[in-house]
Amino acid sequence: MPRTSRPLSGRPVMITGAASGIGRGLAQLLSRRGSPVAIADIDADGLKQTAATLSGPVLTRVLDVRDAADQLAFAGEVREWLTAPLAAVFNNAGVALGSSVADALPEDDEWLRQINFDGVVNGTRAFLPILLEQDSGAIVNTSSVYGLAGMPYQSAYCAAKFAVRGFTEALRHELRGTGVSAVTVHPGGITTNIARSARIRTDPEGLGRTKDQLADEFEAMTMTSPEKAAEIICGGVEKGKARILVGPDAHLFDILTRVTPTHYYDVLGFVMARARGRAAKGAGK
Repeated sequence: MPRTSRPLSGRPVMITGAASGIGRGLAQLLSRRGSPVAIADIDADGLKQTAATLSGPVLTRVLDVRDAADQLAFAGEVREWLTAPLAAVFNNAGVALGSSVADALPEDDEWLRQINFDGVVNGTRAFLPILLEQDSGAIVNTSSVYGLAGMPYQSAYCAAKFAVRGFTEALRHELRGTGVSAVTVHPGGITTNIARSARIRTDPEGLGRTKDQLADEFEAMTMTSPEKAAEIICGGVEKGKARILVGPDAHLFDILTRVTPTHYYDVLGFVMARARGRAAKGAGK
């Protein structure tokens, strides 16, 4: 199918997970470009901080994306707030969890799944009727490079992000013939606070590292800022892409999983081990 250009600048958008990270980056970028921005997050203080940085019209909502009824209520509030067609819905809220499969706690896996997958489904179902009625706009769902490749100690996260990918791709095909598109976003390592707010009860590899040390290692390997990620995502949506890879590491994951779909971790594990070694040396200076 030919790509359809979908301008975002100056048009209303909705963003979840907007209290920090990519969500905040999207809100700030689009607000600077003249878009009215509806932003939501469970973190009330962070949401307020994001709103304070925006120059244009903003609607804020403290929202737990796990709550389908509240997502529907928020969609109704956004519908009343709109003064122009809704250009995009960014279902971006997410959390992280580190554990081996053997040691995983079901309640932790369920917590992550409800936010990372159910939250996307709830947001899609709440806002899709608005887009279908206007016959325009995009549903933009955040998956991950871990929705392209299965990674050790990330079983719950991978499962949820693969699910987001499958759900969004199925939706994209259902929307054929309409003016609405469905877009999957696959960020690589982005410098956000997701690792510091993750649920990690013990070092999943048994090396005795603290949660802060694990977060330091993750942040030392990230290759893309939230601001740059927002630019890539918006550019991809505007170009009509169905799938957006964010960061050079995302392109590496994509290539390896295509070329060697069962042995990609042989390469990825080596690359990540070298990056961890450099991070450890840097921390020791």
